[in-house]
This record gives sequence, structure tokens and C-alpha cells, in this order.
Amino acid sequence: MRGSVIGAGSFGTALANVLAVNCDEVRLWGREPGAVEAINTRHENATYLKGIPLSERVRATTGLEEALAGSEMVVLATPSHATREVLARAKSFLPKGVPLITVSKGIENGTLLTMTELMEDCLPEEFHPYVAVLSGPSFAKELARRMPTVVTIASHWDKVAQRCQKALQTDTFRSYTSTDVVGVQYGGALKNVIAIAAGMADGLGMGHNARAAIITRGLAEITRLAVRKGANPLTLSGLSGMGDLVLTCTGELSRNRHVGMELGKGRTLPDILADMKEVAEGVKTAKSARDLSLKTGVELPICEQVYLIAYEGKNARNAVVDLMTRQPKSELSGG
Repeated sequence: MRGSVIGAGSFGTALANVLAVNCDEVRLWGREPGAVEAINTRHENATYLKGIPLSERVRATTGLEEALAGSEMVVLATPSHATREVLARAKSFLPKGVPLITVSKGIENGTLLTMTELMEDCLPEEFHPYVAVLSGPSFAKELARRMPTVVTIASHWDKVAQRCQKALQTDTFRSYTSTDVVGVQYGGALKNVIAIAAGMADGLGMGHNARAAIITRGLAEITRLAVRKGANPLTLSGLSGMGDLVLTCTGELSRNRHVGMELGKGRTLPDILADMKEVAEGVKTAKSARDLSLKTGVELPICEQVYLIAYEGKNARNAVVDLMTRQPKSELSGG
């Protein structure tokens, strides 16, 4: 079996290492010739996963045609904001009748499309039944080090999810299948925004009580919007909802939590992002979340405050005060 991973960042590289357990060869596409050469000669992605050995079955390339030729499973691991551009370049080389699985956790600015919706928007209809999404609590460094990781794979066609599940099953990587493509994606995308808020509370020194409240009320926000978009609410209590939310709001490896912590300490967003090698998806998703709230009428108070801090320069401490002094409500009511 040959697999392909498009995107040689930390998660794409880590997942290529997992896929290599069950594949004879995994082609990993990346933009940077130096990183590609290092993967092929030293079996290491020194830029994103320094010191972690990669399988010799992983072969990197800067050519999309070479990466996709003869593939029996394609993983899209580009940042969400780059997915449309990369798909446009890759479209003519994509193999037909094989799973196309996205691992990007974002909602496109402007169009407000999830990644599977974006894929369907970009690709001919014959590819649509094979689209899938992987999400759940999965830091790339732990995944690459083959530490136990459990995720969800969702597709409208259950057989596609099962094919992905089989290809990725190892003694340290386990997945569950789902047909709730909407719920899995909204959980994966919006938890990054909530993680920025949790990080801000930590950066402000507000304690464990505040963090627990943000996680819990954040899950309520995510669930409200996901259900409005057609998700099963039970999905949001699973791996791609609560599981991923807890990890991203509390884990030291969380990029989104890091952004929030630095904002809480008073740094500006441009300065924070300039120091980061990888994308914190929650920054762009905060804008999409706010636009979705306005479009659907679903209240997302935590996401709204993250948007105001990130895009309109609101003071983080003032945002916390505004959240705490909102109109008192029943816990199970909306908003």
C-alpha cells in the first residue's frame, strides 16, 4: 500500500510516521526543499519534530504529482487557510476512488466552510463520497513518538471511515469511526478559540476555577453552534469535542493556549505570532466563529471576546470582567 500526506508540518509528518506502519511507502509533500532533503537523508523533520526519528518508509518530495502518484489514501495536513490553494494545485493529480482525509482544524474565513465542505467546493463531485476528517486529542510530538493516541475519523460514507481506520491502526494509535462529519469538525475547530481564552486566563493568573469554567462553558458554546449546523450533540462529548478541548486548553504543547497565555501577559498578537514556527488555528477561526454567531444568531460569548481581543485590541482583563457580568441565566439555556 502507498499513502500520501500533503503538508510536512508537525502533524502531517507525525501522521505519515503512523501511516508508515501499515504502508510500504508514504509520500510526504512539503514546500521547503531543505526540510524535504533532511527527511530523506536523516529521517528527521528538524524544523518541526527535531530529534524524533521517522520511518524509512516515509519519503518526502516538493512535487505534488510525485507525492500523489499511485496513492491509495491521501491525507491533507495543510493549515486550514492554505487548504484551498494547495487543493487547486493538487486537483489534477489526485487519485480517484481513494479516501481523502483532512486533519486541518479550522473554518475558512469569509466562506465559513468547514474543511470537508471546502474540499467538496474545490473538487469534482466524483471525489465527494471519499472525503473524510480526522480529529481528536492528538499533539503531534506525542503522536510522532508513538505515545498512545485515540481520535475520531468521520465520513458521510462509513466504508471510507473504516478504510482510513484500518490504514492508521497501530499498537499506539487507535481511531473510532463516525458519520457526524459536522460535529467532528466544529468540535475540532472551535476548541482552538476556547483554548486561547483558557490560555489568557492562565496568563492573567486567574487560577484553576476560571480555566474549568472556560472549558465547560466553551463546550456549551461549541455544542450550541454545532447542533444548529446539524451535528449530533453526543459527538461533542466525545474525543473530537470534550477530549480535544481539554487537551488544547490544558496541555503545555498547545499552540493556541500559548497564544492566549502571551496575550494575557500583555503581549500583542503580531509579536506573538512572529515568534511562532507553526500556525495557531484558533486565531483565524475566532473571526469565523464570530461571523457564524452573527449569521446563525447563536450566542458565542467566549469566542466573541477572543475575537475582540485578537482583532479589535480589547484588553484581556476587561474581556473577563465582561463575561463575568453578563445577564444571569439558567445553565441549560442558550448563551
